[in-house]
Amino acid sequence: MVKINKVYTRKGDGGNTSLVGGRAVSKDDPRVETFGTVDELNAVLGIVRCYNAEKPPSARRDGFDAILQAIQHRLFDLGAELATHPDDRYEGQRLISGEDVTWLEGVIDTMNAELPPLDSFVLPGGGALNSFLHQARAVCRRGERIAVTLSHHEEVGAQALAYLNRLSDALFVFSRWVAATMGEREILWEQGQQADDSWHRW
Repeated sequence: MVKINKVYTRKGDGGNTSLVGGRAVSKDDPRVETFGTVDELNAVLGIVRCYNAEKPPSARRDGFDAILQAIQHRLFDLGAELATHPDDRYEGQRLISGEDVTWLEGVIDTMNAELPPLDSFVLPGGGALNSFLHQARAVCRRGERIAVTLSHHEEVGAQALAYLNRLSDALFVFSRWVAATMGEREILWEQGQQADDSWHRW
């Protein structure tokens, strides 16, 4: 049970913070940067869920929201795992598991089976839901890169890294899926496309 009775403590004013277990580190420590990016990703997914809720009611919309909610819960687990130095892990702490990664892979495969083959890269855009899913994907990739950097210096769970990798893949598939099933455009990259000069007539 987590209890938060006071929001500010003034303990971080000097640029330090505490990991789970009380270990003091700088706020620009790679471990803090890693779980901070996971928190940022979770915030973007909150925006995604808000835009998804504005879609017409359907089993697909509600099922997608359930998937996003489950991912948000796992990201809190992942954030707590990353916020704990390996030497300070406690009994019963929830760590990202192979089952979590396998679940994501199942979601990816199921949703991707509904999509047409892709013969070009996709430009972010085409609708708010689609766009924020692409932003979430980009933040997830950044989180994965930072986690890999951290793993060069301290232990990071192998499944935590795998989860971030699969999640970025899932978010890409989600962006395509909402375009295919929820009426949002999918804009494909056209290599070497020339700029439209119509702006000269403004």
